[in-house]
Amino acid sequence: MQRELMEGLVQAFQAKDLEAALAYFTEDAEVYDPHYPVAEMRGKEAIRRGFAWAFGNMAQPGFTIRRVYTEGGRGVVEVDTHHRFKNGLELKFSQLFLYQVEDGRIRSLQAYVPYPPPGMGSLLLTVTRWLWQLKDKLRRTPSRPEEVQA
Repeated sequence: MQRELMEGLVQAFQAKDLEAALAYFTEDAEVYDPHYPVAEMRGKEAIRRGFAWAFGNMAQPGFTIRRVYTEGGRGVVEVDTHHRFKNGLELKFSQLFLYQVEDGRIRSLQAYVPYPPPGMGSLLLTVTRWLWQLKDKLRRTPSRPEEVQA
């Protein structure tokens, strides 16, 4: 049942059908998604404003559900996201949505995206990855001419 709920929400979102999308949420639902101007949306009216903003800026929103994990009234949806905006920008990335269901509707939905941490944390993480990649390359590079194979 929860998979069908998530699939229905995705279909309504891709159709940019605001009322149909909102029908999947409880009146006091909460949505957290860092892609929106106000990431934390509490209540259906706040969600309405957020979704209206998204629909107004996207030529074609897109999600492909890969997996749905459920346990009781909670679950995780793993999706491939592929949005095309009116300005021609296309975004493609994977993300997870954690959700909670009450009485057959979504009570909470939170997006998790594969972005690095912001600010100095991001810089340190990026430098560390480069150093690890460099070390791996140096380990694979022969250090003496006789180690080079023709």
